[in-house]
Amino acid sequence: MSIEESGHFSVEQFFLALVCILVFSKIFGELAERIKQPSVLGELVAGVILGGSVLAIVPSVSTMAGYDTFHLLAEVGVAILLFEIGLETDLKDLIKVGFTSTLVAIVGVVLPFALGFGSIIAFEHMGLLGGSDPNLNLLIAITAGATLTATSVGITARVLSDMNKLQSGEAKIILGAAVIDDILGLIILGVVSGLIEASGSGDGGGVSTLGVGIIVVKAFGFLIVAILIGNLISKKLFNLVDMMRVRGVLLLSALSFAFIFAFLASLVGLAPIVGAFAAGLVLANTNQFKAIEHNLKPVSDFFTPIFFIMVGAAVDVSVFNPFVSENIPILLIALILFVVAVIGKFVAGFAIFKKGINRAVVGVGMIPRGEVGLIFAQVGLTYGVFNSQLFSAVTVMVMLTTFIAPPLLKIMFSKGDDTAEDSA
Repeated sequence: MSIEESGHFSVEQFFLALVCILVFSKIFGELAERIKQPSVLGELVAGVILGGSVLAIVPSVSTMAGYDTFHLLAEVGVAILLFEIGLETDLKDLIKVGFTSTLVAIVGVVLPFALGFGSIIAFEHMGLLGGSDPNLNLLIAITAGATLTATSVGITARVLSDMNKLQSGEAKIILGAAVIDDILGLIILGVVSGLIEASGSGDGGGVSTLGVGIIVVKAFGFLIVAILIGNLISKKLFNLVDMMRVRGVLLLSALSFAFIFAFLASLVGLAPIVGAFAAGLVLANTNQFKAIEHNLKPVSDFFTPIFFIMVGAAVDVSVFNPFVSENIPILLIALILFVVAVIGKFVAGFAIFKKGINRAVVGVGMIPRGEVGLIFAQVGLTYGVFNSQLFSAVTVMVMLTTFIAPPLLKIMFSKGDDTAEDSA
C-alpha cells in the first residue's frame, strides 16, 4: 500500500510503515552481517527500498503524508543512539584526545570546503551549472563547500558500536572530532545562511565577526556548562531516583535527562544529538550507568533503525539512471563531489601525529555525511541557492559517502586486527 499519493496518513498506514521499518531493518541487517558487513549498511539499503523512489511505503520527502511523524521518530532514534554512545564513552579518555580530535576536525572542515568550493567554480567554467549570475554561482560554491564539511557521527558511531570498537583510540578521536565538527558546521551554516539572506536582501551585510563569535561562544559554552553542571547534579539526582520503587523509573529518568540536554542544545543552536551525547557522558559517571545502559538497549533497538531507514529512504534512485540524458550532468557533478568529499575527510585522518593510531580508520570514520549533509543541502534548496538538479547531485554525494563508510571501516579494522595477530 503506497502512501505517495495519499493526502492523509491513517493509523493503518502508520502501523504498516512502522512494521516494514522494523522487519526490513532486521532482515537486511542480518543479510549484511551474513556477508560480513555492519548491520547498519543493511538498514540503509532497506531504507532505499522502502523509500518514495521504490516501494513508497515509508514517507521519504516532506511532501509525502506521514513524513513529519517518521522524521520525529528518526530524530528520537538518533538522539537515543548518541545518548547510548555517550554512556559508553569515558569523558577522561575523550579529553585526552581533545587536541588530536580538534586537529582532525579542523582539517576535515577546511579541506573539504576548499575542494567543494573549487569544484563548483570548475563546474561553472564547464557550463554544467547552467547559471549566468556570477554572484549566485559564488553563493552556490560556498553552500556546496559547506555541505562537504559535514560529518554524520550517527553512522560511524553505530558501526563502531556494532564492531565493539568504541573503546579504541581511533573511535575516541572520531567521536571527539565529530562533536567539534558539528560545532564548526554550526558556525559555517550560520555564516552561509547570513550570506544567503544578505544576498536576497541586497544590503551586502548579514554576517559579522561578532555574530560568528557569538555562535562559537554559545556552542563551546554549552558543552562545558552542560557537562560541569550535569556532573554536579547527576549523581545525587540518580541516587534519589534509584531509591524509587515504581517500575521503569530509572530508564525514563535517564531518557528524560537526555532529552532535556537535547532540548537545551537546540536552544543555543546546536544539533540536539550533541546534547544527547553530552548527557550520556555525564550519566556515565553515575553509579547507575550500567543499569541505564542495560535498560536502554531494547529502546535503542526499536528507535535507532527508524533513523537509518529514513536516511536510506531519502535516496532518489531515479537520478542514478545514466540512460536519462538529464541525469548525466547530475551524475558527473555528484561523482566529482563524492571524490573530493572522500579525499577531504580521509586526508584529515593523517593530521594525527599520535603513535599507535590507525590514521586510515579515523579518516574513513569521518567520511559519511548522512543526515547532517542532507540538512546543509536542504538549506541550499530552501533558500533557492540550489536548483533541484544540483540538490539531487549533492544528495547523491551524501548518500554515497554514507554507504561506503560502514564496509570500509569493517575492512580497515579487520586489517588492523590481522596485523596485530601476525605481530603477536
